[in-house]
Amino acid sequence: MALPRKILIANRGEIALRVIRTVREMGLRSVAVYSDADRAALHVRKADEAAHLGASPSSESYLNIPKILAAARHHNADAIHPGYGFLSENAAFAAACEDAGITFIGPSSKSIGLMGSKTSARRVAKAGGAPIVPGTEEGITDAAEAETIANGIGYPVMLKAVAGGGGKGMRRVDRAEDLRSLFDSASSEALRSFSDGSIYIEKLIENARHVEVQIFGDHHGNLVHLGERECSVQRRHQKVIEESPSPLMARHPGLRERMGDAAVKAARAAGYFNAGTVEFLASDSGDFYFLEMNTRLQVEHPVTELVTGLDLVRLQIEVAGGAKLPFAQSDISLRGAAIECRIYAEDPANSFFPSPGRITSLAEPSGPGVRLDSGVYPGWTVPLDYDPMLSKLIVWAATRDQAIARMQRALAEYHIGGIRTNLSLFRLILNEPSFRAGDLHTGYLDTLLKTQPEFQPAPPAHVPPIAALALNQQKKQEAPAAAAVPSAWLAAGRAEQLR
Repeated sequence: MALPRKILIANRGEIALRVIRTVREMGLRSVAVYSDADRAALHVRKADEAAHLGASPSSESYLNIPKILAAARHHNADAIHPGYGFLSENAAFAAACEDAGITFIGPSSKSIGLMGSKTSARRVAKAGGAPIVPGTEEGITDAAEAETIANGIGYPVMLKAVAGGGGKGMRRVDRAEDLRSLFDSASSEALRSFSDGSIYIEKLIENARHVEVQIFGDHHGNLVHLGERECSVQRRHQKVIEESPSPLMARHPGLRERMGDAAVKAARAAGYFNAGTVEFLASDSGDFYFLEMNTRLQVEHPVTELVTGLDLVRLQIEVAGGAKLPFAQSDISLRGAAIECRIYAEDPANSFFPSPGRITSLAEPSGPGVRLDSGVYPGWTVPLDYDPMLSKLIVWAATRDQAIARMQRALAEYHIGGIRTNLSLFRLILNEPSFRAGDLHTGYLDTLLKTQPEFQPAPPAHVPPIAALALNQQKKQEAPAAAAVPSAWLAAGRAEQLR
């Protein structure tokens, strides 16, 4: 194995730019790929070379394995970095790269397959000694069987898609009489989203935190963790703010070591190498349970980079080329505090409905301790075709309180004109006493928003029946069909790539 010479980035937007920048710093060459919708995208402009994949739908471009491999061969790329989302956790894609003699910058196809299925991942983690939430270890397709199992576990329970993520195919069930209808609903959504309607059941841990551990392994058997990230501020099961370290660690000395050890054991049981994240549910008492593993680089990896001083993308490339990790577990320490906000093209005052369109003006924050991973520029049009994340705003400071103050300052400087964004949401959260105190759980944001009138959709105005009929007809003529709106934009939940 040797360091790649030319890397194709099988992704778009800010993560493609993030990888391109490290590739350039390493003296390597980059190849961007793009669809019709992304002809003018920033990642296409910044790469050394670019390959057109096809039409805008992701099935014809960013999810098309033969086209991506053909682009790699045409441009003589000897490695592919998948970023996150799209094909990053697709075992078949990793295997196709392996078969083609192209280095896949990530784990093996075998590890992706093992940990990509939620039930398989639970079995692997359990075998590795990680604590598991009580629940099933096999997928279920029959509502009657699910009812029997849920009665045995005890309510409340969570139904989750075996092949899923991003909140799709997920339902909370509080009462036995609701289980069948919610099971059918979850299974149907899972089938639409992942072509697999099987569901597994877990005991619901009330008011749990979502804490994840970044792990990294090489091809020589070295495997370490790089600390944790607090990801409890979520909207409809989608992370909104992430930070490192987790405020929970200060309340429980030794918890980081125990959680990190469990994460490493789970990854080792899967024969894992390269970057990965083991996710846990944790209680304020310090108990924690394995949730799932993401076999790729995370959206929120910058907060770990800022508190460890490491470039995780560089490490990914070096490890993929056969290098040993340049550190041991004892060398890893976290310094200061980092916070990340995910900036989306959406309207918080209208049920977070998508806000595509042309960016007419842009003022970006800067200064000490401020990092902006962005894929947009003035004059660029945000397309409907893909997930609406525009950028990630990340800050670092010596303490969490200072990091919060720095983020508030950065948010005050940030302006994106021409479209709606969720910047106002972060200004609200960062000012909340409970957030500042670190009193978080996965239902925190949904509870907070219920108390904020400005984030509630306005009630529909009264329209006389005849006028309503005319208005409805006009809308039918002017508006695109609902089916034409890509699922990544639906307010009910984002695409898997943004977990």
